[in-house]
Amino acid sequence: MMADLSCEFAGIRSPNPFWLASAPPTDKAYTVVRAFEAGWGGAVWKTLGEDPPIVNVNGPRYGAMLGRDRELIGFNNIELISDRPLEVNLEEITAVKKDWPDRPIVVSVMVPCEESAWQRILPKIEAAGADGVELNLGCPHGMSERDMGAAIGQVPEYVEMVTRFAKAHTRLPVIVKLTPNITNILYPAEAARRGGADAVSLINTISSLIGVDLDSMSPIPAIDGKASHGGYCGPAVKPIALTMVADIARSSETAGLPISGMGGITTWRDAAEFMTLGAGNVQVCTAAMVYGFKIVEDMIDGLQNWMDEKGYTSIDQFVGAAVPNVIDWKDLNLNYVEKAVIDQDLCIKCGRCYIACEDAAHQAISVRGDGEPIYEVVDEECVGCNLCANVCPVEHCITMVPLRDGTDPRTGDPISGEYMNWSMHPKNPFREV
Repeated sequence: MMADLSCEFAGIRSPNPFWLASAPPTDKAYTVVRAFEAGWGGAVWKTLGEDPPIVNVNGPRYGAMLGRDRELIGFNNIELISDRPLEVNLEEITAVKKDWPDRPIVVSVMVPCEESAWQRILPKIEAAGADGVELNLGCPHGMSERDMGAAIGQVPEYVEMVTRFAKAHTRLPVIVKLTPNITNILYPAEAARRGGADAVSLINTISSLIGVDLDSMSPIPAIDGKASHGGYCGPAVKPIALTMVADIARSSETAGLPISGMGGITTWRDAAEFMTLGAGNVQVCTAAMVYGFKIVEDMIDGLQNWMDEKGYTSIDQFVGAAVPNVIDWKDLNLNYVEKAVIDQDLCIKCGRCYIACEDAAHQAISVRGDGEPIYEVVDEECVGCNLCANVCPVEHCITMVPLRDGTDPRTGDPISGEYMNWSMHPKNPFREV
C-alpha cells in the first residue's frame, strides 16, 4: 500500500504537500494550470496589489550563482509583484479554481500598511474563490522601498497590526510570510501569532547582490548599467531556511503554529527535511524555474517511496519528528567523542584531507610511504571536527566513528577515561586543569 501524501495545512486540504510558491511560475492561469497538470498539490498565486499595477523592469531580472558544470547554487531576482491588473488576476483565479477544485489556490497579497487597503482587496480575493491568503511581509527589494514587504516584516509591531487587519476583513485562512532579513525570526513569528495568523510561511528571499561585472563595474543583473539589491533564493539558502523553521517549531511561544516551509527545496529529500523540522507542507520556486514543473513527479515518487520504506502511512506521522533533536549549543553532550577513519581501499591519495587538516584544522592526519602516500588519522590529535570527511572527494572514504564504552571500535583497544571524557581532553580549551 502506497503512503498517503494528502495533507491539511491551516485548514486547507491538498492532494500532496508540494505547493508552488508565489513567484513568476504562479503569475497567471496558464502556468498554474500547467503546474496542476504536472501534479503540484497547490499554488500560491503571485503577489497581488491594488490598481494601478506596478511596473517591472524591462531587462535582466535574474542573476545566478553557478558552480562547476554550471550547476545552480543560488538565484537572485529584482522582480516585483504582479504587474497585471488586479481584476484580470481575480478572473483567472476564479476560472482555475472552478476547473481544479481539489487544488488549493492561496493568493499572496501586498498592499500599504493601512487597514483600508486590506479592507478593499481581501473581500475581492475571497469572492474569487481563493482557499487562503498569504500576506507578503518579506519581499526585500523594490516594494520594501515603498514601505511594504520586508519594511513591514522587519517590525514585529507592524506584523501584528497587518495580521489583525487581514483577520478582520476575510474569513479565509491567513498565512503570514516572514522575512529572513532579521536578527531573530521568532520576533515576527510571535507577532503574527498574536495578530491571529492561522499559519506562517518562510523563508522569503534574502537581500543580496549576486556579483559585480568587473569590466563595466555594474552589479549583476544590471539595468542600463545600474543595479539594485534583489532577493536571494535557491539551494544556497536552504540551511538558513531550515534553521528558521526549526526555531519556530521548537519555541514555546510559537509551538503548534502551522509552518509552510520554503527556501532551496529541489528534491523530495529537501522537502522531507523541512517537514521533519516542523513544516506541514512546502513551497517551491527556484527548482521549478530551473528544471520545469515536472520536477514534482520525482518529489512525489521519492517522498512516497521513502515513507513506504520507513513505514509512514501519512505525512503527519513524521512532521516535526526531528524538532526534539534541535537543542541549544550549551545542552550538547561534551563527553561524546567521534574520530575520523580513512578507508585505505577507497582512498585515491589526493591528499586533500591532509592539506585541509594540516593548514586549517588540528594537524591530525599523517602521511607516510616512500612511493605512493598513505594518509592516516592521528587519534591523539583528532577532535572529530570532520573537515577531512567534508573535503574528501570520495564518498564514504572518510567516516566518523563514535568512541563508546571505553573501547576503540576500530581496534578493540581500551581507551583511558581522560580520552573518553571530552571535558578532560587536552584539545578542550575549557577543560578543568
